[in-house]
Amino acid sequence: MLRPLARRALIGLVLMLAAPAARALAAPAPVTVFAAASLKNALDEVLLAYQARTGVAARASYAASSTLARQIEQGAPADVFVSADAGWMDELSAKRMIVAATRRDVLSNHLALIAPAGSKVQVRIGKGAAFAQALTKALDGGRMAVAGPGVPAGTYAEASLRSLGVWGSVKDKLAPAENVRAALAYVAQGETPLGIVYDTDARIEPEVRIVALFPDASHPPIVYPAAVVAGSSNAHATGLLGFLQGPEASAIFRKYGFIVLGRPK
Repeated sequence: MLRPLARRALIGLVLMLAAPAARALAAPAPVTVFAAASLKNALDEVLLAYQARTGVAARASYAASSTLARQIEQGAPADVFVSADAGWMDELSAKRMIVAATRRDVLSNHLALIAPAGSKVQVRIGKGAAFAQALTKALDGGRMAVAGPGVPAGTYAEASLRSLGVWGSVKDKLAPAENVRAALAYVAQGETPLGIVYDTDARIEPEVRIVALFPDASHPPIVYPAAVVAGSSNAHATGLLGFLQGPEASAIFRKYGFIVLGRPK
């Protein structure tokens, strides 16, 4: 039989060893967010703020919205999806792969023509031949980086170039990238003399400069919808979605240059 002192020591040891397991069991599962690549810097900071506020961890997987939507279709374990356009969210909605009642438009953005920081190229964006001639001269036999087919940033870029009447002069001089951040990297690394990305991408990369912004009317509205994924069993997914449109997250998004859309009434 153990003496009282030894018994107390044994009980203390058992409790000490059991404490980490108890804490692990008590900790809520992290919320997994699949988000458009252009959101990375801002959303990383938002998720840290969410964890500090709620004690619930959140992690993000970034890629082109098209890639993430296909992964969700294939059963990838996501709790929340934030797309860079409505189209990919619509596709998941049609297949009942998001919780339609939770869907909301969170952010907007601008489309920017960029060049390497040390470049002197100037392009006045407008309709007609003047724009096409200036762009062709700026390319000087090189290519213009854009997000590839099916990627929202690339879709917006093509729509804008068509609207401005210059698609025919540049369509064979494009360097398609996996996502908008890859297009940004092409220009930042000097691999292409021009690129089309979101305004917010250009702001976080010191190796590029914004040559000009495309008119918002030249392409469909840039909208970032968010929704809970239908297969999610995480009780905190809806709370995180609400946090994305709260004052704390909105201030962070604005700091990075995003346009914050109002909460639905």
